[in-house]
Amino acid sequence: MSSQQKFHDNEALAAYVEGLKSHDIATIAESLAENVKFVTSVKTMGKPAILEFLNALYAGFPDWNYDHDNPVRHGDGSYSILWRQGGTHTAMLSFPGFDAVPATGKTVVIPKQRFFYRVDSSGLTEIRPDPVPGGAPRGIFEQIGVEQSPL
Repeated sequence: MSSQQKFHDNEALAAYVEGLKSHDIATIAESLAENVKFVTSVKTMGKPAILEFLNALYAGFPDWNYDHDNPVRHGDGSYSILWRQGGTHTAMLSFPGFDAVPATGKTVVIPKQRFFYRVDSSGLTEIRPDPVPGGAPRGIFEQIGVEQSPL
């Protein structure tokens, strides 16, 4: 079954997932609404910051990979996906406004984590990870030894 079939009627979410898995920032950008918000318990990021984060992640972790269960559509029209993700920190991890972290060689494994998505005709409008201990994005920094995570 193709990813498009798994996502049924939501092309933006399907494109976002495929963009993540292929590290295709342009596809990810197209799937996001201009007013999208990535909401964590610590910080909310808009579209430019989301794309900067993913660019930095893929540069610092060239082998970053994703696996996921089929998406679940909820009664309110939102979706959720249970993700498994990780990679090895083999290059500089550099975010604007935060000290760069040289490669540590550490392998990061994020625990299973559900992300919730809201979507409208303009694309994804909200991405909200379930705040699990060691979960993304904070768990990435914790596992490579960064004490003050930017997220």
